[in-house]
Amino acid sequence: MSLKGKTLFISGGSRGIGLAIALRAARDGANVTIAAKTAEPHPKLPGTIYTAAEEIERAGGKALPVLCDIREEAQVADAVARTVEKFGGIDICVNNASAIQLTGTLETDMRRYDLMHQINTRGTFLVSKMCIPHLKLASNPHILNLAPPLDMKAKWFKNHVAYTMAKFGMSMCTLGMSAEFARDGIAVNSLWPISTIDTAAVRNLLGGATVAAMSRLPDIMADAAHAIFMRPARETTGNFYIDEEVLRAEGVSDFSVYSPDANGPLAGDFFVPDEVFANSSTEIRGSIRVIPGKA
Repeated sequence: MSLKGKTLFISGGSRGIGLAIALRAARDGANVTIAAKTAEPHPKLPGTIYTAAEEIERAGGKALPVLCDIREEAQVADAVARTVEKFGGIDICVNNASAIQLTGTLETDMRRYDLMHQINTRGTFLVSKMCIPHLKLASNPHILNLAPPLDMKAKWFKNHVAYTMAKFGMSMCTLGMSAEFARDGIAVNSLWPISTIDTAAVRNLLGGATVAAMSRLPDIMADAAHAIFMRPARETTGNFYIDEEVLRAEGVSDFSVYSPDANGPLAGDFFVPDEVFANSSTEIRGSIRVIPGKA
């Protein structure tokens, strides 16, 4: 089974987890639209929509880089229309774009609050809304939100209320849309890592190289996403998946390839329920401690 000939619409996929998902699909021969804002290189954030497209093509897929701010309805509509025009439809929607600022209530300015809610919650809703009419026509349609389980405990809110609200907004899209579009056969799921993932956010915000060495590569999320996309949509919806659990269900038992630089316990990601850590055979040092700041 593969994604050959399938079309993925990925928001914010110019780097990190979004790009890893795109490249995994490209190795199958998939078509991928990268809808993101990064047209010019950033000094701290490698990759643009154009370099991502080049990587996708080299990996064996077909790429459409689209400059798109998912806060803007007209831009999202145009990106979706261009995708359908070029590839003939949309099979998979990946809501990967996200903004983060890990600050308390008094330290969070409202412009940043609005940015997180516009990109995370509203952006996920808008991109899904625009893709759904085309997903209804697909043979095995999936929406995948890179969002955490709805573990409604105060500890996830107290240090960064605004960010948690925005991120859980993405999760609530999963909860609601999975039920709303069940009759249409559209799978709507969330995927979240059990450990921190070595991305720009980790290196710039959550401890730099030290935490990166305790993190897994984005490939684990890409492989987990691929496994989800292979499952029948009508039988696979409304789930809040954890990457390691998805792959263990697929028969994976050796995860060392995903953390080649780790010399000890991995850093657990936040929002992961305690029982997930308890049920994992991986040595994980609980949830990462937040360093206030923004990325």
